[in-house]
Parts: sequence; C-alpha cells; structure tokens
Amino acid sequence: MSTQHSKEQKNPKFGNLPLSTSGPLETSLTGNALLRTPYFNKGTAFTKEERETFALHGLLPSNVQSLDEQVRRAYEQYRSRPDDLAKNTFMTSMKEQNEVLYYRLILEHLKEMFSIIYTPTEGDAIQNYSRLFRRPEGCFLNIEDIDRIEHDLNQWGNPEDIDLVVVSDGEQILGIGDQGIGGILISVAKLVIYTLCAGIHPSRTLPVVLDAGTNNKELLDDDLYLGLKQERARGDKYDHFVDTFVNTCKKRYPKAYIHFEDFGLKNARRILDRYQPKIACFNDDVQGTGCVTLAAIMAAFKVNGVKWDEARFLMFGSGTAGTGIADQIKDAITQETGKSKEDAGRQIWCVDKPGLLLKSKKDDLTPAQVQYARDDGDWKDKEHGDLLAIVKEVKPHVLIGTSTKPGAFTEEVVKEMARHVDRPVIFPLSNPTRLHEAKPQDLYDWTNGKALVATGSPFPPVKHDGKEYDISECNNSVTFPGIGLGAVLSRTKLLPASLIVAATKALASTAPVLKGTGAGLLPDVEEVRDISVQIAKNVIKASRDEGLAQEKDIPTEDAELEEWIREQMWDARYRPLSLIDEEDATAHAKGEAGTGSHRRKARFRF
Repeated sequence: MSTQHSKEQKNPKFGNLPLSTSGPLETSLTGNALLRTPYFNKGTAFTKEERETFALHGLLPSNVQSLDEQVRRAYEQYRSRPDDLAKNTFMTSMKEQNEVLYYRLILEHLKEMFSIIYTPTEGDAIQNYSRLFRRPEGCFLNIEDIDRIEHDLNQWGNPEDIDLVVVSDGEQILGIGDQGIGGILISVAKLVIYTLCAGIHPSRTLPVVLDAGTNNKELLDDDLYLGLKQERARGDKYDHFVDTFVNTCKKRYPKAYIHFEDFGLKNARRILDRYQPKIACFNDDVQGTGCVTLAAIMAAFKVNGVKWDEARFLMFGSGTAGTGIADQIKDAITQETGKSKEDAGRQIWCVDKPGLLLKSKKDDLTPAQVQYARDDGDWKDKEHGDLLAIVKEVKPHVLIGTSTKPGAFTEEVVKEMARHVDRPVIFPLSNPTRLHEAKPQDLYDWTNGKALVATGSPFPPVKHDGKEYDISECNNSVTFPGIGLGAVLSRTKLLPASLIVAATKALASTAPVLKGTGAGLLPDVEEVRDISVQIAKNVIKASRDEGLAQEKDIPTEDAELEEWIREQMWDARYRPLSLIDEEDATAHAKGEAGTGSHRRKARFRF
C-alpha cells in the first residue's frame, strides 16, 4: 500500500485507541535522525511534502517510489544473495533500516522466506553470532552484573512503551543446544514472528538474552565468543538472576507480557511454573507445541467422533515438548469433561528412553514427568520397554511422537494401533524431517487412508486411492502470536490454562477439514493473521470473563471485538508522519523506544 492511501482508518470508531494503526504517526525527528530510525524511515518512499517538512532534501534520491516498488527492488537484491545465511544477514540489515519494508517483503513472500528469517537458517545465524558483524540488537543482561539490570532495562523506554518481552538464556536453541549469548537472536526472531503473524507493534517489543554462561565447549574455547566465558551458573545464583530480571521487568514495564524461550530442560518448566501464578507469561517450548497439537487433536476428534472422556493418549518422547503437549491435553480433558486433573492424567501414557514412565523410576524423572508416571502394579508381568507392546496394551486413540527417534512408528506399530481404532490419530512431530517417527505417506498406506495425520515439519501432499491429501504441520507460529496479541490487548493479569484452551479451540475451528476446504487438521501459515484475530478474540473474552483483563471498554459483541482487535494490529504499510515539538514528544515519537532505543540519551538514570 502506498503512502498516499494510508490515511484511511480501518475502523474509525476505534481510531482513538493508544495502539490504533489509523491516521498519522507523531515524531519530533527530522533529517538523518529520521532516516536512522527504522520504525519511521520510509527511504525513497517519503513524499515530496514529507521531504520538505522533515528536512530530507539532499539526503535521498529525487525519485519518489511506492512501497510496492521498493519491495520489488529489495526482492531482487535478496535473490542475489549466494546462500541462505547471506539472505538472513541481508534481511537483518534491512530490518535495521526500514521495518515496514522488511515486514512487507516477508509477507509478500512468506512461504519462501519463513525458513530464512526463522528456523532453520536462524539457527545458523545463532551458531555464527560471534563471527557475524551486525549492529547489536536487543538487551544483553549478564549474571555477573545483576546490579545493572534495572538500569539496562530502563534504557528501552518508559513504562507505557513496551508491550511484549521475549527472553532466552540460550541453553536449548532450535535443536542445536547451548548457544550462550547467541540466544539473543532467537528472542529477536520470535518477536519478528509476533509482528508478522499477529501485528504486534515491532517498536513496542523488547528482545532479551540472559547470559548465565555456557556449557558449549566450542564457545568457551573460541577467542571470538562474545558472551561470558564461564560454565553456566546453576542453583540459587541462577534463580536470583532470573528473579531479578522478571521483577525488574514488571516494575519498569508493568503492562508487558513475558515470553520465555529456549530455556534448558531443567529450567524451562520450573521457571514457567514459578511465574505463571504471578504474571502474564508464556513458554512456547512448553505450551506452544502443546497448543497447536491439541488444536489438531480437537479437529481430528470432530472427524472420528472420539469423546474426550474416553480418549487414550500415548506420548512417545517425554521431554519439554512431550510433557508440554501432555499438559495441554490434560487441561483440555479437564475443561471438556469436568474431571479432576489427576483423573484426566490417567488417560495419558508417557514413554521416554527407559520405556513407559513408572513411579518406581521417580528418581530418574523430571518434575514434569513425575505426574504421568504409572503405578508399577498395573504393569506387573507386562512389557513396558517396547513401543509395540505398549500400543497393544494401551490401545491408544492418539499416538504422538516427540522422541527424535526416526522410524519409531513402524508398520507393525501403526497397524496394531489401527486394529483397535477406526481412525487413528498419529502425529510424528520430531524435527527436523530426518528425525520424524514416520513418513505421512507410510501412515496413509499402512492404515488404508484412515489415519489422521499432522507433522512437526513441512511435508508434501500424500496420494492414496487416487486422491491427494495435504499434510498439516504443527507450526507454533499459528498459535503463540495470537495468544500474545490477546494477552497484550486485554492486558490480562495472568495467562492460566483456561485462556490457553480458549485459544486452542479458536485454532481448531479454523481447520480445513472442518471448514470443508481440505483434509488438513490445521490451517496454512499464510492464513495466520486472520487466525490470530480469532485466537486473540477467544483469549480476550476468557480473560474478561474471568476478571483478569485490565483493559477497559472491551467490546462485548464478537463482530465489534474483531474490528477492535484489527484496528490495533500493526500493518506493514507507510503511515503519514506528523512533526511535533520535542518537548511534546513521547519516547516513541523521539525514536527512543523499543527498537529505536539506541537513540535514548545517556541522561536517563534511575
């Protein structure tokens, strides 16, 4: 959309909201200062009038271009990069110059670029973080400077300037393990997904890395490594570090929603459990995968008619993702049937490397696994170390793989499951593709096309009996952005399980198999912004109904609520700029908030 057409309000009724995306943006910046602020910069798309008002003559080529023309130019340059990492670096450079153009380019080529700006290429960038020269982006906090946390967080704006914080300690990144200080890039990438998929305002976000050291020997031995060259802190020192960050963050930015990302196995669940009763927070590794998987299960149950109070679930792989999925399933059973969480948990069997989780192995189980351990007496004289034997005994309706054990769902296992269940639900979710427990084509062939399938990575459509079937990908990006949008707009005090289930139901309702538009159990990522509206709507309604929403005057009618949400979703379009005096300018108008915080003056001391 060109600048000339961006004055139109999406919904004039809500144009006065603080996060409204209608009308002009106020700024006190002119000249080079304006061009160096990525959330205001339009480059060659500044109109003649804007060039006069903001003293841009002589700083830009004379030709005024539209955003569409800029996108074409940028795409040609992007395609000229020699490899995926070079393309990732090019996109990072663009983001630091012009946020609207950056996001518009991705949205125009979403499927092509998603793997470049996120996994797997972002993983390569993270591994090479200390060897790639880029302008530092995000907030770097380290465990040896705990006394500086308040000062360092304060640099990112005033209390009303930040809506969303993504924080990582870099210990368990994207399947590549401990990356130390490089974890800042996963926080940055996650926020990009929030903006692309749910319209979170990019200038109102804060990426953070908690540098507690690293146990990655290659990094510790690398002279160029940019983080703390010491082994990871554990115990009270680590907990004090995290606690200081969370408390300081909420003190400085009381309305901000906190997203924990890629913490280690021993810390991810523990940290979430500690803060979930106190603040609005989320962990995508624990909850996000569970949400999207649960949505696919909900859609599958609409197809095969399985009832929640009778369904049997078998988790093959019980790490952070596996137990996170189990937790979401348990919460859904409780919500749908009224059962206690303890009774709901009895419908879930969890298997890990030693076999079925049993209470006698409690000393070897993580806190997240303990609640799913079965009584040893129930398995006396029964084989519980072999998946096939467990399937024969449990007769699951749903089989989910997060084991990273390729080919674990063998033909014998799948056919045994199909003997007892008319339409088995089978989700091989391990990433990347080479680690999948089964190939979708095999699952269709072994069940005569009756299996209901979703995967953890993209797969091409399968062919069976002369028909072609799309395979749904359990992509967290269709879930967590909408949840975050709902949390931000409602200013919910907490994000309890009930709000997560409400979000999951919204996602499940968009499944092509239920809408009559295909066989997929989940929608395509290209539809994600509309999906995020539906998810946010459910989250906001649940927050309001439970007395958790702090935002006032939230519309009660669904149609009006959707418009209220859309009005506050940031779009990749140029809005007109309005020049104001510096003394009247907010931190955002001065280019000092969020991603523009590098302009914030040193006089700010707290």
